[in-house]
Amino acid sequence: MSGPGHNPDEGLEGPSDGSEPETFRADLLHQRDRRLNGFRRGLIAAGVAAAMLAIVGSAAAWRWYFGDLPQIPPTGQLASLGHAPGMTFIDMDGRVLATRGAKYGAPVRLKDLPPYVPLAFLAAEDRRFHDHGAVDLWGITRAFAANFGAGHTVEGGSTLDQQLARNLFLSPQRTLKRKLQEIVLAYQLENRLGKDGILQLYLNRVYLGENAFGIDAASRAYFGKPASQLTLTEAAVLAGLPKAPSKLGPMHDEAAALKRGRLVLDRMRREGWINLADERTAAQAPVTLAQHEPEGDLGWAYDLAAAQARSDAGTQGGDLIVRITIDPSLQKEAAGVVRDALSGEGRRVGASQAAVVLLAPDGAVRVLIGGKDHDDSPFNRAVQARRQPGSSFKPFVWAAALEGGDKPTDFRSTQRIAFGPWSPNDHASAASLTLADALAQSSNNVSVRLTSETGAAKVAALAERFGVGGLPEKPGLSLALGAYEVTPLELTGAYQVFQSGGRLIRPYLVAEVAKSDGTVLYRRPELASLQVYDAGKSREMVLMMQGVIQRGTGRRAKLDRPAAGKTGTTQENKDAWFVGFTPDWAAGVWVGNDDSRPMKGVAGGDLPAEIWRRVMVLAHQGLPVRDFAAPDKPGEPQKDAGGGESVVFADRSAFYETLASEFARDAAETGSQPGSQP
Repeated sequence: MSGPGHNPDEGLEGPSDGSEPETFRADLLHQRDRRLNGFRRGLIAAGVAAAMLAIVGSAAAWRWYFGDLPQIPPTGQLASLGHAPGMTFIDMDGRVLATRGAKYGAPVRLKDLPPYVPLAFLAAEDRRFHDHGAVDLWGITRAFAANFGAGHTVEGGSTLDQQLARNLFLSPQRTLKRKLQEIVLAYQLENRLGKDGILQLYLNRVYLGENAFGIDAASRAYFGKPASQLTLTEAAVLAGLPKAPSKLGPMHDEAAALKRGRLVLDRMRREGWINLADERTAAQAPVTLAQHEPEGDLGWAYDLAAAQARSDAGTQGGDLIVRITIDPSLQKEAAGVVRDALSGEGRRVGASQAAVVLLAPDGAVRVLIGGKDHDDSPFNRAVQARRQPGSSFKPFVWAAALEGGDKPTDFRSTQRIAFGPWSPNDHASAASLTLADALAQSSNNVSVRLTSETGAAKVAALAERFGVGGLPEKPGLSLALGAYEVTPLELTGAYQVFQSGGRLIRPYLVAEVAKSDGTVLYRRPELASLQVYDAGKSREMVLMMQGVIQRGTGRRAKLDRPAAGKTGTTQENKDAWFVGFTPDWAAGVWVGNDDSRPMKGVAGGDLPAEIWRRVMVLAHQGLPVRDFAAPDKPGEPQKDAGGGESVVFADRSAFYETLASEFARDAAETGSQPGSQP
């Protein structure tokens, strides 16, 4: 339809301003569509790739976290799963010394226990046990807030389900993998057993100290009665143990155990499970502990042997027979020496602990004393405490110097020596000393000079060759003064290289581990000793170390037979050592305090040397007097591992005659007098 002034072609013409009309380009439209389609295809491909990566990543993560997830065995096997084996310790002649092992009481059912017994454990470990599933999200949140506010861990968020899963199937290490597996296993256990089943199994498996697993075993160990007869007070004490069963055990610290038990009673009252009168009565009720025969002075040896036996047995089940090298009578006599020394002189000079190691020439540990009283403190200072050896490390410095070409008759200045701002203290008697006299007088300046000349790295390498571990890759000159840490067993074993003519003999306590049916799981191999040091130079070291006892800092260790050794004292008298040997025995003594509190002027030549002497007198009873064996062809040069030569001597007189002749020769050649600066 058209009207006046209407053009039917209006809108189809070009622009009215006279410019050229736009031309329609179908090809450009096609290109645009093609770009859009390509972009869409790229998005789809990227999405598919991301999905595939997510699937592959999720599968890999699942395999990493849950690929080795333990399988839960049939319910009937859960109560006895992973029971630790018992152990019988025997001496080298097959005599039974002691039996030890995990204690497992009779399986208990919830209905056979007084109601307050399981409630006490819930109060201590999981108050919301019946209000949550296998995992308590509210408890985790509460624990996080408490720990964040305190700046350290003060509260845990694990449920009984998680604790049970961890104790039955997993290691105690704190990793995300372990935690995720713990959660999965906790859900599986609760789905199978239900709440009552979880609580009952937990009470039968929880470790409560004194080698007792389960509430019945613990009740019998601590109170001499079955779990069904526990009082409210006793139940609260046991419920307070899982967090720290050794530290809080009533046998170890009765006051701490009772205090923790009162906290459990308070929680039970606040939860409404007991009333105020019950709490007050139970908090004031006395607790009578069962009497037991302590392992006493042999406990340190049993602890160490048991740990090795478990390692040697691996996954083998059943009870174990462990043959150990300890001499029970000598161990008890030596422990008596330690207690007597610490109670007398030790008390006056502020020394509270000591450790003693006695080794036979083949490395067998005959005495292993880790402290003053094992029942009071089972911590084994002979093998677990790493302390600075002080000057008792110096024999390795001298040995490295001899290996580098020095001789016992060589002189070194004792004058003050400084390396940057550092300078050792010294109390030498002359301006210069032979290496033999410098070792006898324990000259710090000579030790530092020798370490500087030889190289601290070479000294450390020699000590490691001798069996000393834990030294740094790049040691400093402080190595000369024993600034790095060792254990008494380690240091005594290293001294045996000198005793044995340069051969490395590893100390050992366990000779054999067998199952109760006689199957041998481990037997110490008869290994040939390794020659790690020249025999001739070793003999020279022995003669110089004899001088320490005869005329040096170790006079208090003197015996009625040939003996060699070295004293050691650390800064501020925090540690004092004497380590030495005869042809028949090697022994090491450390004296100090666990908190590194300084003693009152105690040096290695004082209390440690006295303990060493008394123990050695006991060990040598009935043995003939022997001198140290000399290498074959005394006086002949012997090639060492580095190709050098070392003149060896058959006895001390020949050694000191040579010293005198070399002094005279040096004086004639240089016009100097012995004792002057060379």
